[in-house]
Amino acid sequence: MKALWRALCAAAMIAMSMLPAHAEEKTINMGTLSWEDLTPITGITKKVLEDAGYTVKVTEFSEWGIAYAALAKGDIQVLASQTDYVAQDYWDKNKNRLEKISPVSHGLYQGIAVPKYVPIDSLDQLNENADKFGGKIVGIEPGSGLMRDTSDAVKDYDIKLQLLEGSTAAMTAALKSAYDRKEWVAVTIWEPSWMVQKYEVKYLKDPKGVFPPPQSYYWIGQKGFSEENPHAREVMASVYVPLADITTINGEVKDGKTMDQAVQDWIGAHADLIKRWENIKKY
Repeated sequence: MKALWRALCAAAMIAMSMLPAHAEEKTINMGTLSWEDLTPITGITKKVLEDAGYTVKVTEFSEWGIAYAALAKGDIQVLASQTDYVAQDYWDKNKNRLEKISPVSHGLYQGIAVPKYVPIDSLDQLNENADKFGGKIVGIEPGSGLMRDTSDAVKDYDIKLQLLEGSTAAMTAALKSAYDRKEWVAVTIWEPSWMVQKYEVKYLKDPKGVFPPPQSYYWIGQKGFSEENPHAREVMASVYVPLADITTINGEVKDGKTMDQAVQDWIGAHADLIKRWENIKKY
């Protein structure tokens, strides 16, 4: 009997040594900012994680600094971000405590745009048409990355038009008013945005490369997240949302849907894609 007992104990110890150090947590604390590019990414990834058996808690932040601080401290575990541009300073400051989990979209671009009916194509054509633009470029909130880059463009191209600080709402109203009247207008704008879908506009060429090239969105997490949550990482890495789809979702929200409804409708319309994602994330 003693020999049998020792054999059973040895077998039990071997079996225990083959188990993972700890079971993977089934609750994911996710952060987001209430912006029209990040909200659809967050909503779609949340739904895919929930379908995989996770409970997802979402915390909304008002600005990057607070969101990155919460991620670095561990108040949240994951966050979708554009680490190479919009939030680059915050990423650089905290990256020793963070990791990139996976890319989730690509194509973020910001610049100066005009309606397609305006017959100019480049930033260096603005000065010769300053009067037609009313001597101004209609901007958005001061302190934003887009306004910073536009200010640099005004200096580098020696643009004589005044860059007006204001708000996204005021810029949108100015674009709509000019567009409806087929008037000339120059605005600071970005993609993805429902405005790019609703109004036919074109970005002015930037031969000096003042504005950064199209950027990617990544899921980022606390350092060690992927190692500690390998299945959650696989689920998140299976998700990729084209920028055009993000633009479409926001257009539907602008037309009256709630964001939750628009995201759910997108998921319903892409059931085959979701199934392929499920196949990717299975071990």
